[in-house]
Amino acid sequence: MTAKAKEKPGRRYSQTIFYDWCKACGICIAFCPQEVFRPNKQGKPVVAQPDQCTGCGFCEIHCPDFAITIAERPPQQHKEKS
Repeated sequence: MTAKAKEKPGRRYSQTIFYDWCKACGICIAFCPQEVFRPNKQGKPVVAQPDQCTGCGFCEIHCPDFAITIAERPPQQHKEKS
């Protein structure tokens, strides 16, 4: 990895789950390549590792209830130290 690649932060994604729509089918939990989700006591997904999300969209595309959305988070602004 080059020094330039280390300086540039990776893209981050937010995961929104609409629990009223979710029927706890488990597709998002079973097939997430980064294991972002874990089941709660009702079997519904909980975002356990949000920064692991690569934004592939598998969960969003395959959710039969349209209960998950993935969106890119804007880069955080860092203040320069004076």
